[in-house]
Amino acid sequence: MNSGPVTLIDPIGNSPAIIKKSVLKKIAPTWMDVSIKMKNDPETVKIFGWILEMYGYAIASALHGVRHILHPDFMVQPPFDPILEGSFIIHYTYGNDYNTKGELTYGVTGDWSFNKRSYKQSSVPRNIILPPSGVPETVVQLVQMINEATANIPNWDSLDDGN
Repeated sequence: MNSGPVTLIDPIGNSPAIIKKSVLKKIAPTWMDVSIKMKNDPETVKIFGWILEMYGYAIASALHGVRHILHPDFMVQPPFDPILEGSFIIHYTYGNDYNTKGELTYGVTGDWSFNKRSYKQSSVPRNIILPPSGVPETVVQLVQMINEATANIPNWDSLDDGN
């Protein structure tokens, strides 16, 4: 295994990574070991939290000299990435909170809000109201796509009641 400067760790974050099965098989034990070491260190857990294994993968890859072809615009993350152009995936991990003027109120529930964590006990409703004018196109597209999906899934409204 190689080791070296932190700059050898690809900034893959939560971006999709395409890797050959043979290479994954080679780095998987290291990925597990690195992740466990990170998980056993309270300071590291505090810094990386629940996404710790994602960084464990990036570190293990670098230790094995695996480099990734990076496509920074492949994925957008609303509300922080405002423009869709050139992207292929919308990753909806963050809450989207805006006031009536379309200004982000991140960390504070806004007048308009969409956060997947609000639906831990139930399905996302059909026909989410679109955000106010001025909200980034990535947020609008995300809501439109969710509305389209829920409108086209049979019996969507009855999924929560066990039917």
